[in-house]
Amino acid sequence: MTADKTPKPAKAPKTPKKDAQWTEHWKAAIPTRETLAGNRWLKPVAHRVLEPRLWHLQHEAVARGAAIGIFWAFAIPFAQTVAAVAHSVWWRANIPVAAGATLLTNPFTVSFWLWLAYQTGSLLIDAPPPAPLAESESVVAWMASFGGPAILGMGIFAVGGGALAYVCVKLAWRLRIWFKRRKR
Repeated sequence: MTADKTPKPAKAPKTPKKDAQWTEHWKAAIPTRETLAGNRWLKPVAHRVLEPRLWHLQHEAVARGAAIGIFWAFAIPFAQTVAAVAHSVWWRANIPVAAGATLLTNPFTVSFWLWLAYQTGSLLIDAPPPAPLAESESVVAWMASFGGPAILGMGIFAVGGGALAYVCVKLAWRLRIWFKRRKR
């Protein structure tokens, strides 16, 4: 018996993983510091917005950013990111974390959060369930019957969620350091 000594075909070069492609796509889409500094709308406040401490992952800044983002996600129904970024600059919080945390309430999840806020608010103020829409009643008046409990619930979610986010980030950071030290 003779051994077949035909060369094996060369392996195809490895392509980058999907995660790397996704990461590169987002890195290309995110504006650089120079782009932000050159933006005509940001020029008056660029020296404050581009402060390096607002963009680095430092435990206190990240905890503040999470708290600010969650608070504004529930506090107002629109322009949440703008409010979170403005308050992140004011309170020296991490801007990307604050902006990302506002995505908790987005067009796909806001109906769930409003329903849950209504349930929470109506439970606390003991509001009667809204009556079915009558023919003589306007839709605006009928929807206003949902307003009080929903606003109360969203306020509770904003304050409680912000505080909970702050505590959770601080706790997670401490646990991470504890595990690192334990590993050594």
